[in-house]
Amino acid sequence: MECQLVASSQPSEPIVRPDIDWIPSYKVFRDRVERLAVLCPDRPTTVPEGWPTQIDTARSWSGSDFESEDDFIIKFSRQDLDEIEAGLAHFKSLPGKLGPDDVNQNTFPLPTLGPRLQEVAMTIHEGRGFAVLRGLEPDKFSNMDNILLYLGVTSYIAETRGMQDFDGRMILHIQAVVEDIKKHGSMPNSPYVARAQPFHTDLCDVLSLYALDVAAYGGESFLASSAKIYNEIAQTRPDVIHVLAKDDWPFDEFWQGEYHTRPLLHLFGRHGPGFQFSRRPLTGSHFSPHHPAVPAMTEIQAEALDMVYFLAKKHAVEIKLRKGDIEIFNNFAMMHARSGFADDETARRHMLRLWLRNEELRWPTPRPLERLSWECYGMNEYRKNATWDIERSPPELRVKHRRASCA
Repeated sequence: MECQLVASSQPSEPIVRPDIDWIPSYKVFRDRVERLAVLCPDRPTTVPEGWPTQIDTARSWSGSDFESEDDFIIKFSRQDLDEIEAGLAHFKSLPGKLGPDDVNQNTFPLPTLGPRLQEVAMTIHEGRGFAVLRGLEPDKFSNMDNILLYLGVTSYIAETRGMQDFDGRMILHIQAVVEDIKKHGSMPNSPYVARAQPFHTDLCDVLSLYALDVAAYGGESFLASSAKIYNEIAQTRPDVIHVLAKDDWPFDEFWQGEYHTRPLLHLFGRHGPGFQFSRRPLTGSHFSPHHPAVPAMTEIQAEALDMVYFLAKKHAVEIKLRKGDIEIFNNFAMMHARSGFADDETARRHMLRLWLRNEELRWPTPRPLERLSWECYGMNEYRKNATWDIERSPPELRVKHRRASCA
């Protein structure tokens, strides 16, 4: 029996895909595991050559390891907040017409807080992989000032900013835009809706969210350690590591006239394995279906993909962000998800998202991710149109099929 288990189709017939959803069904997953155990009994019993049997570092944790949120929340003191406001005032006093691109450690001085934020950078790159900074008061500031102080604080953690779409957008306003759905009769991109988001990674090195406001109900953030997920799979199902690391995963991404494949699991130098993928380009979804020409993943791949999801769910830590929180984490060391939420007249979820990089502490870029890295951080044609949206991000409604990678 060929254990790729690809459903055959004639060229003129629609591509037959596995039964797998954007947010997966545990029953479908378990049924597939049991079925494949019978159909494909002879699978590798060790991880691939060159891959570790275990990641034994601080970034390998389960949510149950944290006694309370105090284990990862850093609370700003009144002195810290005064220093941030002084840094903002200093930046605004500088001569010339300065904007968000000009915010850095030199133009936004934080003499006592800065060194502590640089310790957070070490935690993100060499430690558990994430932190929450608490205590900012966004209601005290204009939208522009909130962006400037957000950039000022994060510049001490990861100063390089990534471009988040092909329109050159440098910051994203993450909020539900019901009025656009009513106006256009179509579903906006995922950052602009209230539905839950399954575990995934973005395209950056470091991801940060600043909560200008939180939802009336829901909207919890979930982080899961990629090391913990890897370790459990390597111990219990090493054959799945082979599947995840193979360069044959069909993404709904169009590049230079064709669809490309790449692994879901990569080696980041001395830091070891980490994931880089989002489910939508692999599974399609009700709001953004596959392009008909994208090849189908195999049943073996569908099993592996859902296994990662359910292990992430098992080991995740839940974070209930408050207004003013800055959540920041290593995108290669974490997978993240979000519960659905509901706004009302008193509370409307509004996050500012940055894609960041620390040039000194950055993890090495695996070869399969070099193009994606260049799209976000490189001096490419799209960066010439670098844009800072101050009030909100205009939600580019999804075309029928999504084939670009940087969003």
